[in-house]
Amino acid sequence: MSIFIEYSDHDQLMMGIAQVVAKQLGDVVAQKGRATLAVPGGTTPAPFLERLSLMDLQWDKISVLVTDERVQPSDPFRSNFKMVEHYLRQNASEKAQLLPLADLTQTADEALESAAQTYAPLLPLDVLVLGMGGDMHTASLFPDSPELDAALAPDAPSFMVMNSPSQPEKRITMTAPVLQNARYAHLLIAGADKLAAYRVAEAEGSVKDAPVRCILHSDNTALVHYTGAKT
Repeated sequence: MSIFIEYSDHDQLMMGIAQVVAKQLGDVVAQKGRATLAVPGGTTPAPFLERLSLMDLQWDKISVLVTDERVQPSDPFRSNFKMVEHYLRQNASEKAQLLPLADLTQTADEALESAAQTYAPLLPLDVLVLGMGGDMHTASLFPDSPELDAALAPDAPSFMVMNSPSQPEKRITMTAPVLQNARYAHLLIAGADKLAAYRVAEAEGSVKDAPVRCILHSDNTALVHYTGAKT
């Protein structure tokens, strides 16, 4: 299920989610000694990451992962990890352990092996932040991917390669069970088009038509952070 939180403007949205995520990370570190945070790529979460980088946390006890990654992108700036690294390798968060899901030169098979070695020991996730596309995909769970059924299955492997016809590169992604098993989950959306997509996704329907439903309709509660204000 999901809880919808609307913010008055873009700055309030980004600061609001940063504060909530920081509080949850601090609580987990206090309880367990370490915490994991998984974040998306793309342009929408960048201001959130920038604000999060300023939060007073025990960053040396926090591991930051990416939810999905492009396989051998033609441009390194299309790498989700490179974007995350740009914003978190500064300020207070420079002490965090930032872990790529795949090296930019790795093939899909090599990326899967790397994920199993690097990410699998850190599961289940403590805090998860996701974005959503207008097609209602989340992470790299695209509606048009032939592998989608397998990635949504309860017994899906933790990581899969997705071949979406709508995307220029193959993707490696955390699968639905990994996303659903996160202790705390957040969905970050902005703009009227994303709100319209969210309203469709929160209604009953096939998860294959709107993969973000794997989070919105799971047993765990996802906080949906939204503003309709322009950046």
